[in-house]
Amino acid sequence: MFDGGMTKCFHTVNCPQIIGNISKNRRSSRTKLNPCFAVKMCSILLQSDESGNLSESKKISSSYSPQVKPQAQNSLLSQANTVGIIGGVSVLSTLIFLEKLVWWSSRKGEESVPFVVCSDPSIDAALASQASIHSSFDETAQNEANHEAIVRNLRHKRVFLEQSGASCIVMPCHISNAWHEQISEGCSLPFFHIGECVAKELKEAKLKPHGTGSNVRIGVLAATETIAAASYQDQLGNQGFEVVLPDKATMEHILIPAIESLNKRDTEGARNLLRIAIQVLLIRAVNVVILASDELQNILPREDPLLKKCMDPMDALARSTIKWAKTGKQGMQKNTC
Repeated sequence: MFDGGMTKCFHTVNCPQIIGNISKNRRSSRTKLNPCFAVKMCSILLQSDESGNLSESKKISSSYSPQVKPQAQNSLLSQANTVGIIGGVSVLSTLIFLEKLVWWSSRKGEESVPFVVCSDPSIDAALASQASIHSSFDETAQNEANHEAIVRNLRHKRVFLEQSGASCIVMPCHISNAWHEQISEGCSLPFFHIGECVAKELKEAKLKPHGTGSNVRIGVLAATETIAAASYQDQLGNQGFEVVLPDKATMEHILIPAIESLNKRDTEGARNLLRIAIQVLLIRAVNVVILASDELQNILPREDPLLKKCMDPMDALARSTIKWAKTGKQGMQKNTC
């Protein structure tokens, strides 16, 4: 997804991560949505136990001199606006979020926000199994009942990032945010919830209800209705929105076949089916359709008019994170967007 060059150094560790600092050297213009920039990576070799505690650390390379924050003198990073990122369902989805974070925070000629990333392929696979579109209803229920190990793993990674010097935590993952409350338990740092960031942006947009209803209706399209949609339902409801989900027929005969078509490289078939799924929700008087699955992103061409009615939650999470890092709100507690 990156157009520019990326210089990095990876080593096998218990909790692999990237600590990044972005160079200002990039092209002055872009021809695509993806930014063109050169990335200088600062990698740290770390070991952590099952509770996320740090042991030995060995600096591999460094490309910046951070402004020290007093409360984290023993941390790897000491800038007061360091963002800790728990990786999503795939490394690619995490990189796409980083692309947004880096480009949007530095496009005015400023340094990008400092960040530390923890990406674990083993947890990626576990999260992907939770999001499988081929799971039966019984298998989906079993997955939801057996998520404790995933939550425990993600909580350890949160502690790992806190001890690495992060000053806020984000999870660019639709599935993980369904367990946000459990993962954030005991966390003293701001811990952004993707659904809360989306709800806040929609609230600030001052949308008006379509039709005769008194509440603004927001549609949510997700590959797994019960898990991914849960990241948004409560948060949108707390802001007074009415959440509209696709019915069973739409899921089985339109949305899931759209994702299957994409996996078979039938791009045109996937586009046509996704357009129908979006239209079905728009007919039900929704103002905005949230595309709450990585699979649904980038199916439609950028010029498709239906995208004006859709929202990528990762955009809202990136904007909220950058706003926090740029406006000196590092003293905020817990999950406040």
